[in-house]
Amino acid sequence: MSIFFKLLFTSFWLLLFVSTGLAQSVFIPLNSDYHHLIERYEIKSGQSINGWASQLKPFPRKIIAEHADSLWADIPELSKSDKFNLDYFKYDNWEWSKTDSGDSEKPVFKHFYRKKASLYHVKTKDLILQINPVLSGFVGKERDNDNTLYMNTRGLEIRGVLADKIGFYSFVTDNQADFPNYVLNQINALDAVPNEGFYKQNGTGVDFLTARGYLSFDALKDIMNVQFGYDKNFVGNGYRSMILSDFSSNYLFLKLNTNVWKLNYQNIFAQLVADNPLADGLYPVKYFAMHHLSIDITKNLNVGLFENIVFNRGDTLSNQNGTFDLRYLNPMIFYRAIEQQAGSPDNVNLGIDFRWNFLKRFSLYGQFLIDELVIAEVRRSDGWRGNKHALQLGLKYIDVAGIDNLDMQIEMNLARPYTYSHNFLYSEYSNYNQPLAHPLGANFHEYIGILRYQPTPRLQLAGKAIYAKYGTDEGGSNWGQNIFLNNSDFEQEYGNEIGQGVETKLLFMDFTATWQLFHNVFIDLKQLYRKIDSSIEARNNTTLFTSLHFRWNLSQRLYEF
Repeated sequence: MSIFFKLLFTSFWLLLFVSTGLAQSVFIPLNSDYHHLIERYEIKSGQSINGWASQLKPFPRKIIAEHADSLWADIPELSKSDKFNLDYFKYDNWEWSKTDSGDSEKPVFKHFYRKKASLYHVKTKDLILQINPVLSGFVGKERDNDNTLYMNTRGLEIRGVLADKIGFYSFVTDNQADFPNYVLNQINALDAVPNEGFYKQNGTGVDFLTARGYLSFDALKDIMNVQFGYDKNFVGNGYRSMILSDFSSNYLFLKLNTNVWKLNYQNIFAQLVADNPLADGLYPVKYFAMHHLSIDITKNLNVGLFENIVFNRGDTLSNQNGTFDLRYLNPMIFYRAIEQQAGSPDNVNLGIDFRWNFLKRFSLYGQFLIDELVIAEVRRSDGWRGNKHALQLGLKYIDVAGIDNLDMQIEMNLARPYTYSHNFLYSEYSNYNQPLAHPLGANFHEYIGILRYQPTPRLQLAGKAIYAKYGTDEGGSNWGQNIFLNNSDFEQEYGNEIGQGVETKLLFMDFTATWQLFHNVFIDLKQLYRKIDSSIEARNNTTLFTSLHFRWNLSQRLYEF
């Protein structure tokens, strides 16, 4: 057992021992469709989610149930689809709802689906337990591909609360898939399944397992939440995140979330997978620490400051995995100061984010991440390679033109060359060969447009268009797009600009029609179009993929890169 794991494990049980630990909730799995609805009603009500910063995901189920209960009073006029969605929140989080029990009218064989959201549940004085199957799959056809593409997923989800003190969650699935060619190409390039990690080849397709699990409790009632487990996190109000996304594989972490007055403070300490296996078969590890402090300036304006760091203390000659630098366990200190005291070997990012909801129709949001910045060089405006930063700016508009449940989102993202990369081994901003932030890495402009419409309660229509322009690194060159390359091996000191290297343009379009048969049982009809235009003609390709999906207690799998 690594020293980092020992520290996290000891810290978790020490906090648990001294905690009051009352009425502890587990979390809603990361799901962009679920997030959209939560944030829609935050905008529509003109109120922030009480007790949680909306840019910090996943959300606690207890908070969302309380939010849904309050919205009936906060929003005087609700469409049929809105009422259906709020009921969905209450059914899905029935153990915390005060206005609806979530009981089924007709349980199956008297024992199953007594609650609309739970195949089987137990509720006693000391235990709340819910068990749900996880089933999913698709069949599809890709143009110019003779194979019938498919995916099948089978698994189990268990969640609950023990003695009103400890929340627990476990999720495991076995997956087999034959993806469209562009996804298979990404798997070969990363040596990892996007969003997952380890896999085994199965003919033209892949086999892989997905496993998540954690324990959580309140160290201070309604003030400090502690979560320890193996999962992902997301920071931001955007469709993408330039700070921390859910694109990479799951990882081990200890998370502290403190909410008091108008402040929310979150700390994450994590152990990541650094690269391919070492000579002894073990995967080298590296470490991640982040703190994010946000404040509600007004009831609808939130501003946050963050700092994160990726570092590795391994000895590559002896194949050691290294240890966690104990100085970074301090939750109340600037990592940059520690990094300098350690000899500046680590990869530190810092920045700001904000979200402003206004007129009960709009939300303006953004992120600005600084990887490295020298003001004098910025003023010179001559493209110094060390000016590394990333930017996001977006706008959400709900009930567009007065049409109920028609929502629009536009977003712009950019990252300068060499952002997220580093000049020390295993210190780039990644996990299991995948970026921790944006899937394109760096050296790109991206523009996203999303239109969502829920014309009837059970039908949701979504159209997305993503356009990106970036420069790739070919033939041993390093123009700053590949975050895994050593950024001290740059091509030029000055004159660097976004899109340098092999000019590449990406157009990604997707239309999805989703019908909810029963609670958390979905059928998706999806049409995907993807086109790459590269200055290297052999790189050009076009994907046209049509597929039919079935999902039971699982969010959509999205491969939007």
